[in-house]
Amino acid sequence: MIELTRLNGVSLVVNSDLIQYAESAPDTTLTLITGEKVVVRESASEVINRTVAYRGRLLGEAASHCPGGMVVASGAMLRTVSANRLPIPQDEIESNINAASRRRRAER
Repeated sequence: MIELTRLNGVSLVVNSDLIQYAESAPDTTLTLITGEKVVVRESASEVINRTVAYRGRLLGEAASHCPGGMVVASGAMLRTVSANRLPIPQDEIESNINAASRRRRAER
């Protein structure tokens, strides 16, 4: 969620995943995937910056809860990223996957 400001100065919080596109002509108008339009004081660039910062915080928070790191897709390449160390070696990834599979089978 990102905090923005309506033209009348009232603050609102928008789920950035619902933004279909943003137009600046001259006011910034957000069109949501629901078809609703929201006019805000912030520029389209500021909406983008806040969205990127929000998603970065989400990924950082998720990574802090994953002791083995997170798998992040980058094009066709997958790599494991941890909040506090370099990418995890492939053999350690496979070991973690195998251990998780054994735990799931044991729970059944």
